[in-house]
Amino acid sequence: MCLLRPTPTQPSAPAHTRRQAQEIDSSTYAVTHTHGQAPADQAAIRTHSISVSRPPGKTHFRAPLLLLLRMAMQWTLLALCLLLKAGHGENPQWFKNISTNLFRSPGDILLGGLFPINQLTSNLSQRLEPDDIHCDSVDAYGLAMALVMKYTVDEINATPDLLPDVTLGFESHDCCRQPAVIMKPTLRFLTAGSSDELEVKCNYTEYMTHVTAVIGPCNSEIAAVIGKLLGFFLMPQVSYRATSDEFSNKLQYPSFVRTVPSDRWQAAAMVQLLAEFGWNWVAVIGSEDEYGKQGKQQLSSMASDANICVAYEGLIPIYGDPVPMIREILDRIKETKVGVVVLFSVSQATTAFFKEVIRVNMTAVWVASTAWALHSGLITLPGIETIGTVLAFADMTQPVSLLSPYVQELFAKLETERLQQGTPQPSSSSTSPLDNPCPDCWNLSSLNASIVDTQLVQRTAFSVYAAIYSVAHALHDTLGCSANKCSRHPSSNRIYPWQVLQKLQKVSLTLNGAHIEFDDQGNPSIGYDLVVWIFKNNTVTFRDIGTFIRNITINKQSIPWHTGNSVVPTSTCSSDCQAGQVRIVKGFHSCCFDCIDCKEGSYQNKTDDIQCTPCPSGQWSTLRSTSCSLPTYTYLTWKSYESVGLALAGFLLLVCQAGLGFVFFKHRGTALVSAAGGPLSGLSLICLMGGCVSLVLFVGQPNDTACRLQQPLNAVFPTVTLSTILAISLQIVCVIEFPERAPTHLENLRGLGTWVVVLACCGLQMGLCGWFMKEGPSLTRYVASLEVNFLTRFLSCPVEPVLNFGLMLGFNGVLSLISFMCTFMAMKPVKQYNLARDITISSLAYCVTWVIFIPIYAGLSDKDKSIAQIVVTLLSNIALVGAYYGPKCYLLVKHPDLNTPDYFRTFLEGAPPIPPEETQEK
Repeated sequence: MCLLRPTPTQPSAPAHTRRQAQEIDSSTYAVTHTHGQAPADQAAIRTHSISVSRPPGKTHFRAPLLLLLRMAMQWTLLALCLLLKAGHGENPQWFKNISTNLFRSPGDILLGGLFPINQLTSNLSQRLEPDDIHCDSVDAYGLAMALVMKYTVDEINATPDLLPDVTLGFESHDCCRQPAVIMKPTLRFLTAGSSDELEVKCNYTEYMTHVTAVIGPCNSEIAAVIGKLLGFFLMPQVSYRATSDEFSNKLQYPSFVRTVPSDRWQAAAMVQLLAEFGWNWVAVIGSEDEYGKQGKQQLSSMASDANICVAYEGLIPIYGDPVPMIREILDRIKETKVGVVVLFSVSQATTAFFKEVIRVNMTAVWVASTAWALHSGLITLPGIETIGTVLAFADMTQPVSLLSPYVQELFAKLETERLQQGTPQPSSSSTSPLDNPCPDCWNLSSLNASIVDTQLVQRTAFSVYAAIYSVAHALHDTLGCSANKCSRHPSSNRIYPWQVLQKLQKVSLTLNGAHIEFDDQGNPSIGYDLVVWIFKNNTVTFRDIGTFIRNITINKQSIPWHTGNSVVPTSTCSSDCQAGQVRIVKGFHSCCFDCIDCKEGSYQNKTDDIQCTPCPSGQWSTLRSTSCSLPTYTYLTWKSYESVGLALAGFLLLVCQAGLGFVFFKHRGTALVSAAGGPLSGLSLICLMGGCVSLVLFVGQPNDTACRLQQPLNAVFPTVTLSTILAISLQIVCVIEFPERAPTHLENLRGLGTWVVVLACCGLQMGLCGWFMKEGPSLTRYVASLEVNFLTRFLSCPVEPVLNFGLMLGFNGVLSLISFMCTFMAMKPVKQYNLARDITISSLAYCVTWVIFIPIYAGLSDKDKSIAQIVVTLLSNIALVGAYYGPKCYLLVKHPDLNTPDYFRTFLEGAPPIPPEETQEK
């Protein structure tokens, strides 16, 4: 690109306005050739304003030779620029026919454009008259957007199949970003036809306005000023920068559509960004205008729904001095200790804000809204690289590839005409802004063509481009156009704005690869690009790191964080709770909390729970659990040490019992065996062995059958032995207490009477066992009825009802106690076997064993209860075997000679025992 750099040779005119302080004398030029974008010091661009050349206020006469040399130099430079431009590529043919009028072009149908071509240069607080407002400093960005409109209209007119035989015209006006300024051009748009009169009518259906549609304005605040007025006429208003969600209300703004997403989408994208990085403690700052207020409100509301706490909200003044409020905002941000600040603000307020941020040396993560994300005035602030990390949302866009060469061609042609015609610069004081919104643009040259090459313009030009093309396609449908002709023509058929609006709302087109259509609220099908500011060598560039279309996607590895080792910064009020803990909110913000452990029987259901969730019925949890589980049951397995030890003891006892049984069987029919109970003694031994064997029901996985038989068998088998001993005890009582009658009735007592006693006792015990089995629950029902307050529990057979269980054990205890009472005072027969002694010791041992068992059993755990019952059963079994059968076995083995009827005569024949004294007398 060929640029002409103005070199001032004279001091500027007296500085009676702010504009004149920026003007540069264009008497001489220097040539600069670049193959890319001109550096900032080569272009006459400074942040928002563009400096254009103006001759000094006083005419200077120079020598003719000097004048000829200067003209020769200028024509030479122009020729050189044309040659260099030709080397970069061939421009379209229609470039040769473009008009040098930057802000208006005649046509069959006119479009109105509203752009911030100038900046405010007067003090609004001192405004006394309606026209006492001045916008005299050229805004480079606004001028670039106006040039985009001119380029787009020219391109459409050069496209024969879009509006064949119909010329599209336009009028661009300055809005100065001020509501007081924008009303004039808006009223001009609404005047009747080509007149300057705004008619008052009862019915505006057939009212022909000056323009058919309005493109703009540049922000939400001034768009709202004229939106309802244009909506009254149903004139299409297509904004390229007004993003407030207020305009989605079609009742208030029926004719408003836009080519940028709504701020509601932007707020949703910001909330997803915050959630993606786990930032739930943020500050939200907005500018004190419609854009900032509504954006801040929507963001705060959506953040609350996403469990993101807004620690502080503030507004930056835009109409007064913002510095005091900005300092207060920064102090509050420091107090709340947030690490992420969302700035929903216009560029003017944001620039003032970051000047203070740089001054106080504050660093943070700054989330930028589209209004300032790419603004050139910010990225050139001294020290901007010290503010931290900037994540910015920019409208998803497409390049307008021919814009730069078009503007280069336009400015070169403008400069050529100025040099050829020698027309003086129009006076800004005598020219109405409605006729010429930019008097200073008279001096634009190829040098200034770089205003459309800035990143901000390149990323936002497509919004203006798409807005105009949308209207053009709506006109295509309204006029009934084909590729060759239109069925209606504006010269013969009236085209009303409301007719175009109906078609505009249904437009669907693909433009430079992007699909454009509007929903019922006038919002486009466009999302956002997420970019990060890259600070390098005192310059700022933008790197795409993600997109947002309904959902956000981020390439996190592409973000150079300002923290050490590029670690993702954190911004939370409280550290995250650990697993199994819930948040107990303290204060007003849900993100500030204490972490409380979930107790047993409750669990943490979600990470953001504020109270623990009770476990469902039948499940349980431990301390600090994140879930509940079904309980598991343990039991005495055959591999456990306890089971092995008890099994070994039981086996040894079985061996002993078997040995005793063998000895008794070998000496069956002898006096000792007969005195010990005869066949019942063998049955008792077998039942004692059965009692040992039945203990296997206590080991292994319990089931309904095993549990039904466990306690009854453990009670019935000892009953047989104890009832046999009881029968013999009764015989001893009969012999001792009734010696006269004993010989007569002893035979009956030792025969049928013994069996009656045994059967009666066993029958009664079986009745108690049957009652126990009937009243007691099955294992399945018992487990189902358990109140689950455990995760692991030893599963033993239910011993319920306890009363029935006590009656079964108590019945055996009563039998042993009666036997003891019958024999412990019995007289010892002289020179005969003392059978009463065996009964006394065995019954006492059995009774004491179970009496000791009762209090111990009550305080044990389920597992220990099972083990204790097995041990006590074995001990009581040993007591009966050792004390009752042991001495008899010893006599049979060691003293078989005493196994005679005479040695057992008292118990066999009923002869009363002789006291020891009588024996000595004899």
